[in-house]
Amino acid sequence: MAFLRTITRPPLRRSCSTYPSRGYAAKATKKESQPTLQSESSLSSFPRKFKFPPAPVSSCPANTLLPGLNYLKGQPPVLALPDEEYPSWLWTLLQPRVEVDEGLGSLAEKRRMKKERTANIKYANFLKTQ
Repeated sequence: MAFLRTITRPPLRRSCSTYPSRGYAAKATKKESQPTLQSESSLSSFPRKFKFPPAPVSSCPANTLLPGLNYLKGQPPVLALPDEEYPSWLWTLLQPRVEVDEGLGSLAEKRRMKKERTANIKYANFLKTQ
């Protein structure tokens, strides 16, 4: 055992490290060094030089090549259509569902009760492991 201790390398100390040590940032002295926020009224007095274009609804512009959608040989490439050519319900697919709670027996009530049951089962299974 004593022989192995002499062969092992001593731990590398921070003072003899080849990596440069990082210094800490200087502390802020007074309120002059802290940034101040302008009020909304002073910001609204500036004239706007440009207007932002409306954000596109789709993730790609029209006539963009969509690779991977054309899986049949000898077919023309699939291109994205303009936003107006897609049905209006397509843009609502990613929005969260709004469920009307109509009381006992409604779909929202059934989903809520199912979540409660699964949570109770998971909690009971957890308690069995303790």
